[in-house]
Amino acid sequence: MKDKATVQKYTETLIQMTNDFCDQYVDQEYKELCEKLIRKMSRKREVPFLSGRLEIWAAAVIHALGSINFLFDKSFQPYTTIDTICQHFGTSKSTTGQKAKKIRDMFKMSYYDKEFSTARIKESNPFANIAYIDGIPISIKYLPPELQEIARENPDHPLTLWTLSESDTSE
Repeated sequence: MKDKATVQKYTETLIQMTNDFCDQYVDQEYKELCEKLIRKMSRKREVPFLSGRLEIWAAAVIHALGSINFLFDKSFQPYTTIDTICQHFGTSKSTTGQKAKKIRDMFKMSYYDKEFSTARIKESNPFANIAYIDGIPISIKYLPPELQEIARENPDHPLTLWTLSESDTSE
């Protein structure tokens, strides 16, 4: 059983640690994503950051989010390096990377993640305007206007059109 007071204390400490990093090296959006991820981690049955150094978990949170949001790509802003994260928290790259992978796996985080992507990444998502019709991907722009609206309003719901059945073709 997890001690709620300890979980709360560790959660707030981790948030403060990631906030300090984000204030120095990245931006407000990463700060908010870090807090969101830490709070979600704190609600797990087995709270992962109750074991191990908090510095490693703080670095891993930023690393996990950075991995799916191209934080380590110089052509994107904000930009930082894994070395900068590890130096800031006094952690090793291998341990930080392992914990970050654990976090990504725990929440099934990947590129263009609906919950943990930055606004810029969400806007540049090449799959954002794709609907699946009878399991086949198709650009929303090729759909009739009323179906385009349905697809945009319900991005998580696969759009399925009915194919002509025998009753539709008999006259």
